[in-house]
Amino acid sequence: MQAALTAIGWLLLLQGAGGLINSLLGWWWWARDLLVVNLLPVLRGYEVFVSIVLGVLGFVLLAVSASAKRAEEEGR
Repeated sequence: MQAALTAIGWLLLLQGAGGLINSLLGWWWWARDLLVVNLLPVLRGYEVFVSIVLGVLGFVLLAVSASAKRAEEEGR
């Protein structure tokens, strides 16, 4: 469970940071098809907001994963 939270957290954090860089600077043309915010037509016009939300969610999942790991180590 903890490994899954960490992997999903990193994925969301990278998607958020990449989408934010791509939306604000626009020079990341080769990664346009790798970013979730560019693939979903529903998100057109909200790329910056969605990228920030994805990054924050990724950060939160990484924090929860680290907290769970510390709690598990203390319980031993």
